[in-house]
Amino acid sequence: MMHPAPSPTARRPEVLAAGAAAVSVVLWASAFVSIRSAGAAYSPGALALGRLLSGALALGLICLVRREGVPPRSAWRGVAISGLLWFGCYMVVLNWGEQQVDAGTAALVVNIGPLLIALLGTRLLGDPMPPRLLAGMAVSFAGAVTVGLSMSGGGGSSLLGVALCLLAAVAYASGVVAQKPALARASALQVTTWGCLVGAALCLPFAGQLVHDAADAPVGATLNMVYLGVFPTALAFTTWAYALARTTASRMGATTYAVPALVVLMSWLALGEVPGPLTLAGGVLCLAGVAVSRSRARASRAAAAEPEQRPERVS
Repeated sequence: MMHPAPSPTARRPEVLAAGAAAVSVVLWASAFVSIRSAGAAYSPGALALGRLLSGALALGLICLVRREGVPPRSAWRGVAISGLLWFGCYMVVLNWGEQQVDAGTAALVVNIGPLLIALLGTRLLGDPMPPRLLAGMAVSFAGAVTVGLSMSGGGGSSLLGVALCLLAAVAYASGVVAQKPALARASALQVTTWGCLVGAALCLPFAGQLVHDAADAPVGATLNMVYLGVFPTALAFTTWAYALARTTASRMGATTYAVPALVVLMSWLALGEVPGPLTLAGGVLCLAGVAVSRSRARASRAAAAEPEQRPERVS
């Protein structure tokens, strides 16, 4: 029996959440290019602090306009942990890692993060792990491996760089899982703003280095740092938190598997790095896996709607 499609009003929250997740993924992909550019002039800690201060300023202005207050006490544990691990530790370590390895290797290693999110989310948050999500993650991970291998043939990898990117993936996954409960008690803007401030406070020891680097940095590198703060941090982390509040951490983590494919495209357009057939194939796998992992919601709605329609049948 054919079931009526959900009304546009009923689907609006889902569409908004999917759009917010897409904004985050696109901006985070652009961050890889900007970090590589700004990292030539700024040390890892200074770049992280400058990025977080720019993001905190933008978020603070939005909070003032929207009159958002301090998150409730019950949300502060998640805000503090995500701020320390994701906004602070992750950004410093990723900046450092990207100075040691090529972009392909960095993307490959950091993209074990969604697997860690799924494992931690299942263990600590009780997130379901349906077969379709597992299948999509497997396909995307295979694509990330393909992209990483195709882009890392120049010998630009180092053991230190790989270890740093691995640490960044652990910090990222732990921060996402810690953030999820806080979003049930505070708004996405509150969680993002105060998490950014916590991360900036953690990076304050790099203030002297930031001043020193800024004095000698070219304008383009400084603009890249500000861009990282306003868009991949202030905007992307807020849209991420908005979407995360409306779905599971595991499914949101799987969405970020689209990042390597987008990095390839952006490097192609912005840097003139033409991807080879293996890289393109890996990018297609990444996007296909995301589509598979996020398609479960539609099937679940159809299954849930079926019992509601049965009483209407005439026997």
